[in-house]
Amino acid sequence: MRESPPIGQSEGMKRLRLALLLAALGAVSLGQVDLGLLEGYKFRSIGPYRGGRSVAGAGSESRPNEFYFGATGGGLWKTTNAGVDWANVTDGFLGSSSVGAVAVSASNPDVVYLGTGERDIRGNISEGDGVYKSVDAGKTWSKMPLIDSGTISRIEIHPTNPDIAWVAVLGDVYVKRDLATGKIEANPNRGIYKTTDGGKSWKRTLFRNAVSGAVHVSLDPKDPKVVYAALWEAWRTPYTMNSGGSGSGLFKSTDGGETWKEISRNPGLPKGTLGKIGVDVSGADSKRLYAIIEAEDGGIFKSDDGGDTWTLTNADRNWRQRAWYYNHVIADPKDKEVVYVLNVGMGRSKDGGKTFSGVRTPHSDVHDLWINPAQPETMIVCDDGGATVSVNGGRVWTEQDLPTGQFYHVSTDNAFPYRVLGAQQDNSTIRIPSRATGPGITSELWTGTAGGESGYVVAKPDDPDVVFGGSYGGDLSWMNHRTNTGRGVDPWPDNPMGAGAEKLVQRYQWTFPIVFSPHDPNLLYTCSQFVLKTTNMGQSWTQISPDLTRNDKRTQGPSGGPITKDNTSVEYYGTVFTLAESPLAKGLIWAGSDDGMVHLTTNGGSSWTPVTPKGAPEWGLCSMIEASPHAPSRAILALDNHENDDSSPYIYITEDAGRTWDLRVAGLPKNAFVRAVREDPVRPGLLYAGTEIGMFISWDMGRSWKRLDLGLPLTPVHDLVVKSGDLLATHGRGFWILDDLSPLRAEGQPQGLTLFGGGSSYRSNWGSSPAGVGANPLGGFQIPLVSPEAGKAKLNLVGPDGTVFPEREIDLVKGFQRITLRPQMASYRPLAGAVFWGAGARPIPGPTGLYTVRLTLGSTTVEAKTRLLADPRTGATDADSLAQFKFAQEVSKRVTETTEAVEKIRALREALGKVPASAKSEADKLIAKLTGIEEEIHQPRSKSGQDPLNYPIKLNNKLAALLGQIIQSDWPPTVQTRSVYDMLSGQLQVQLDLLKGLVDKEIPSFNSKHQLKIGD
Repeated sequence: MRESPPIGQSEGMKRLRLALLLAALGAVSLGQVDLGLLEGYKFRSIGPYRGGRSVAGAGSESRPNEFYFGATGGGLWKTTNAGVDWANVTDGFLGSSSVGAVAVSASNPDVVYLGTGERDIRGNISEGDGVYKSVDAGKTWSKMPLIDSGTISRIEIHPTNPDIAWVAVLGDVYVKRDLATGKIEANPNRGIYKTTDGGKSWKRTLFRNAVSGAVHVSLDPKDPKVVYAALWEAWRTPYTMNSGGSGSGLFKSTDGGETWKEISRNPGLPKGTLGKIGVDVSGADSKRLYAIIEAEDGGIFKSDDGGDTWTLTNADRNWRQRAWYYNHVIADPKDKEVVYVLNVGMGRSKDGGKTFSGVRTPHSDVHDLWINPAQPETMIVCDDGGATVSVNGGRVWTEQDLPTGQFYHVSTDNAFPYRVLGAQQDNSTIRIPSRATGPGITSELWTGTAGGESGYVVAKPDDPDVVFGGSYGGDLSWMNHRTNTGRGVDPWPDNPMGAGAEKLVQRYQWTFPIVFSPHDPNLLYTCSQFVLKTTNMGQSWTQISPDLTRNDKRTQGPSGGPITKDNTSVEYYGTVFTLAESPLAKGLIWAGSDDGMVHLTTNGGSSWTPVTPKGAPEWGLCSMIEASPHAPSRAILALDNHENDDSSPYIYITEDAGRTWDLRVAGLPKNAFVRAVREDPVRPGLLYAGTEIGMFISWDMGRSWKRLDLGLPLTPVHDLVVKSGDLLATHGRGFWILDDLSPLRAEGQPQGLTLFGGGSSYRSNWGSSPAGVGANPLGGFQIPLVSPEAGKAKLNLVGPDGTVFPEREIDLVKGFQRITLRPQMASYRPLAGAVFWGAGARPIPGPTGLYTVRLTLGSTTVEAKTRLLADPRTGATDADSLAQFKFAQEVSKRVTETTEAVEKIRALREALGKVPASAKSEADKLIAKLTGIEEEIHQPRSKSGQDPLNYPIKLNNKLAALLGQIIQSDWPPTVQTRSVYDMLSGQLQVQLDLLKGLVDKEIPSFNSKHQLKIGD
């Protein structure tokens, strides 16, 4: 294809580009909000409450209902009631959210060690930052000085002395590899480490080389001097994973792990190259060992002499498939013939490993099992659905309903309430409402949707019930939720499973882009090494780019290592990984590859220009490109180089269509590699970044960054989108929303009492937020503010039509808070003791539109504008709402007039009942007239709630019931409602006129005749 010149080469385009750029840059403020003032401003978790991947679990022998499990992106969780309820116990303590090992001291269950990182090294792992210890059963944690140790695979604690522990250190999984020579640079801090002083100091006692870490350590529970360990030659680059090599091996120590003897080649064990090894000692017989070994002639092995000789008991590939991801064996603590093996499913053997039968668990992909030594029927399993506990040997398991899901991407649809869409690792794609009218966002409100566990999931912009979703292998499908139909529309449906990338016509990565054009809801893009588009729902695809990658064949070989190949598309390399079309300029499309290339087209793909940032890491992953919503020549690139053993953050920004780029990472921690960056659609230059260690914010176009915690726990943020609030796809804690960004969009520092204007709230009511389900936003009108002190303040609201609402007294706290209220006016004044049917004196909701908020604290008054929105599902306008508000006030006033009339009648009647005998006859006639009027206005005989079914309701009840109908939604009153009101109002006026005649003429005449003062 012919390359086009960079954008803006024509004089017209140059002038347009310059004008837009200057306008956008002029709007960028260097002011930023002190996040310390926003203590009460919090993200909320919307779920889903279904567990994500877990590879580590443990329990307490002496406290049989107490268990821990580690989420691979969500920290450590604890239960004290055998898995019925769980609580996170490490938020705020860890430097890595991935927990890959946990052990509880048998002699003191208050002592718990945990190791970070994931030993089952899939492509999306979070690496660890070492070992932590708690001495108070998980209440607090301290980091142990096992410096720069990376991923921890396993921990064993001495059975009688919790100060002695052994740690299997796998180390840093990602390495630097020279493509020309194959030479690998890796962190050498790997092997078996031992502490004898509770973790204050550590000694490495077993080490092979810099690419071989320790994957397992097993202690003889009857003789802690006997320790077994497995080393594993394992590492990753962006384009391959290696399991096995000369560094793998099985070892034994008889002096408490001080010295080691390799037993990998003892009689009966495999002869060839070894890979991942799992090993365990039977608690019933110290001589009985089990090992599961990745090798060409591998399988499950048994020894009855402490590892001197071995027998292959089972070579069934069902229990050793995909060995690098599983390969765990666990011996029963009381019966030496019972042994468990963990793989896609869990197997149990009762004959020493010869035969296995499956143990059904709630989720597949089983990675860890802990069995209570005192009561082996009690156990915890960790798998790709989280953790689950059984107290009856696996016949019944607890639910896995925790918000620890790992999501790759996030998007929203244009429904109301908008839904959040994403793909969860080893689970389904999902749509979740961002809010609900019921008690929280429960599982009944979730729906599965198109695509699979790894892909983008996006709704059609003009039809939120049509969803496109992807998955590994190039799968792409759509689903119409309205008709419950769908189809596969893979751009190149040649199933690639098991093949290396070099053999493929089109290379589709694990999570390839699926992106709708912001200019045409029927135009959808996707990417292999090419950019493709469809305008007919995937019936056909058109290639609109050449190969936009380096296409280096050295990076496209099969993955897995020398023993077991593993080609799922995670390691497919040389693909377009991110794509974005400018929302301001149709056909201006940015493309970034996973091997470090950036291209731009300004003509919808007819030609492409390479615009890769100079100096960027050569093989870095272009994780996300954000096309600015404010300037067409601006783009923001998040580049992730951690798979090349470089966890540094890289955010590049161009203002001139890719001619030049600036690296802007000041303030980001050195290990906060960046996966996603978005620019705020309202305030130019306000950026949000999702990193491996959470969320960051910049108010000055990336020139400086600050951590944006606000209640968000430490977790990788893989994607984010701004839709009313920040929506985060975390890889370990599900979806999170920060409602109302006006406090972050504010210009400059809050000085003294500050109201944050520019926000909006819906007049809709949202449900409560009970524990265990997705949280709803606060209901009503939200007014965010910062106060320099606590105290009582006066709040005044002026509505869009100038209505001044009643002043309220507000209790302020020092710092940030949200005032929640509903703009409303009192409705009618009810008649004391009156029984109404289908009516009540409910407040009249204020109309939608722009409000002025005034807050006074002491002598300080501040003011801000904020908007109240109608529920979009109603289709009601601000004019409709205002018509409703005014009419409701009119009707309410009329009901109050009925109350005043009846009260006046009763007062006159009471006075007339006390006149002298000489006037009684005339008074009785007046009383009769007054009673007749009252009985037309009000039904006095109704004394209980059901009485109106016997005694017909009168005008005051009818008008009050009409008011209830008027204010029950956002719509204006119907024509017939006005007609009925006019009829009832006319009928009421007849009675009011009669009453006025009595009050103005007959009663004064009566008073004059009898020298009385009735009604004066």
